[in-house]
Amino acid sequence: MTFKSVSTGSAFEKNGTFSRAIYDDEWVFVSGTSGFDYQTMAISDDFSEQLRQTWKNIEAALTQAGSHLGEIVSYVIYLTDRADARLLGQIQKQILPHRPTGTLVCTGLVDPRMKVEITVTAKRGATFDTGV
Repeated sequence: MTFKSVSTGSAFEKNGTFSRAIYDDEWVFVSGTSGFDYQTMAISDDFSEQLRQTWKNIEAALTQAGSHLGEIVSYVIYLTDRADARLLGQIQKQILPHRPTGTLVCTGLVDPRMKVEITVTAKRGATFDTGV
């Protein structure tokens, strides 16, 4: 099995030893992604703006890999302030109407400006019974 990689060109990727995503014909694995605008390396102080930008960044990586948000089967969310969990849930329902598996971890992140970081796994062709 040969994996291809996706890069956003962010400073995190340039300074680290990882790809934004890797994929093959079936699976897409997206690395921990934050709310930075990777072109300017700017980040909002507002949690909801960071979360929405995070999902835009993930969506861009999935698109480059030939996938989309509707194929996400699992995610892990790292949150710096548990008080943001309720708002996170409300926004998540707008972005991911299906119900993949998910884990929420409250922790510190590498950059103190970051309020959220998300890792996802997608499977090409995945469909969900939304009646659950």
